[in-house]
Amino acid sequence: MIVAIHQPQYLPWLGYFDKIDRADIFCFLDNVQYKKNEWQNRNRIKTARGWQWLTVPVHYRFPQRINEVAIDTHGRWGRKHFQAISTCYGKARYFNNYIDFFENVYEKPWNYLNDLNIYMIEGLGGLLNMDKKPILRSSEMKLRDDPTDRLIDICLHVGADTYLAGAAGADYMDLKRFEEKGIAVSFQSFSHPQYPQLFDPYISHLSIVDLLMNCGPDSLSIIRGKI
Repeated sequence: MIVAIHQPQYLPWLGYFDKIDRADIFCFLDNVQYKKNEWQNRNRIKTARGWQWLTVPVHYRFPQRINEVAIDTHGRWGRKHFQAISTCYGKARYFNNYIDFFENVYEKPWNYLNDLNIYMIEGLGGLLNMDKKPILRSSEMKLRDDPTDRLIDICLHVGADTYLAGAAGADYMDLKRFEEKGIAVSFQSFSHPQYPQLFDPYISHLSIVDLLMNCGPDSLSIIRGKI
């Protein structure tokens, strides 16, 4: 049984969903320290002038964990994100297939970034027609603090014999300790595809939103490298 583990991100890129797709169980690593100015509260979409950030405003105090970070609810960030997606992808081939999902998400009164991200990732997985699989949160488990021990504990908790790590996982993990627990470690190898987009030139490593709006039901096959 393969488990993949990753921090919940906002509107993640294609490789994030490739990791979910390759696993039998996926665990959101949501009780580790929040990283400011990374991918947990923002991602990129494509406009006629290039890419732009969609950023969820948050209240963050170091060293809060991801599941403790609150969204700044005083502004109209949800309406702005919905409007940006509508403006940028209104002429995309599959815009009408998916825009209702985003409208429903942005109408909800979100208070915590973690809940928003996990809801959207699970919903986007559904739009991709990914196979259903158990989805867990590390915050609901009793885990050790050391980074390697924490990952091992999650593997043992779910009964996994293989941990699917990110491509750079070997830089921070003690692989020998996985071996001692009888857990194999494999590393994700994802080659980003080129697919039809609105506007030239082609831009890689955008949010999954871009792939869905442009390629619709072919999106998962494109992630899998079958198209």
